[in-house]
Amino acid sequence: MIEVHDLHKHFGGFHAVDGASLRIETGSITGLIGPNGAGKTTLFNVIAGNLAPTAGRVSMAGEDITGLPPHELFHKGLLRTFQIAHEFSSMTVRENLMMVPPGQSGERLWNAWVGRRRIAEEERALAARADEVLEFLTIDHLAGERAGNLSGGQKKLLELGRTMMVDARIVFLDEVGAGVNRTLLNTIGDAILRLNRERGYTFCMIEHDMEFIGRLCDPVIVMAEGRVLAEGTIDEIKANEQVIEAYLGTGLKNRTTAQAEAAQ
Repeated sequence: MIEVHDLHKHFGGFHAVDGASLRIETGSITGLIGPNGAGKTTLFNVIAGNLAPTAGRVSMAGEDITGLPPHELFHKGLLRTFQIAHEFSSMTVRENLMMVPPGQSGERLWNAWVGRRRIAEEERALAARADEVLEFLTIDHLAGERAGNLSGGQKKLLELGRTMMVDARIVFLDEVGAGVNRTLLNTIGDAILRLNRERGYTFCMIEHDMEFIGRLCDPVIVMAEGRVLAEGTIDEIKANEQVIEAYLGTGLKNRTTAQAEAAQ
C-alpha cells in the first residue's frame, strides 16, 4: 500500500528523518515505535503531506504521491489522526462526522437558495451514516453531545469515526492511546481490529504502549535517529539487541549483567 524510499526531512542542520525506507503492506496493521525524537511523527507528516520531504520518495499502491498536499491524499483514501484530537468542539459528535464527506450540496451557495430539498435529503443520509458509525464505535449515546465535552479517549474514537465517513484505504494513527484509560483503549483496539478484518482498512500506528502494539500490530517497525532500525514481530523486536540499546541506552547483555550484580 505504501512504500517509502530513502526519505529525508531536514530542519536546518537537524535531520529529523535521515534516509528512512519502509513498506506498509495492504491489509496490515503496522506498528511504528521508537524513542522520543526518533522521527516517527515527522515521517507521518511527510507521508501524509503535512510536510514536504527534503529528499526521497513516497508511493501509494505504485503511484508516486511524494509531496502531495493532504486534501489530495484524502481523496485517494489516505487519512491520518493526530496525537491531540482535532475536533470541532462547539459542534455535536454527530455533526463532526457529518462534516467529513466532500462535495456536499450545502457547500455551494447557489444550492442554499435553489437546492434546499437536495441538501435536506443529503443531510438525512449523512446523519444516518454518522449514527451507524457511532454505533459501530459504541459511542452512539454521545451523538448529541458537544465534541468539546468528550474525554480524551472518546475524542480518539471520534477521530477514528471520521475515517469511516469516507472510503479510507489507509489510516495513519498518531499515538491513538496517548492519555486514554485502559477500558477505552481496549474499545479503540477492538474498533481498529474490526475495521481491519471486516472492512479491509490498512493501518499504520505510532504508539508507545507495547501491550497495545503487541495486541494489534504485525509487523512492528522501529525507528531511531531518523532511520529504520529493525522490523519484525513484537517478540522479535523485544529480543532485538539494537532496539534495547535504542530505548534503554544499554545492550541486553550489559543489562543482564547489571541485574545479576545488583541481585548479589
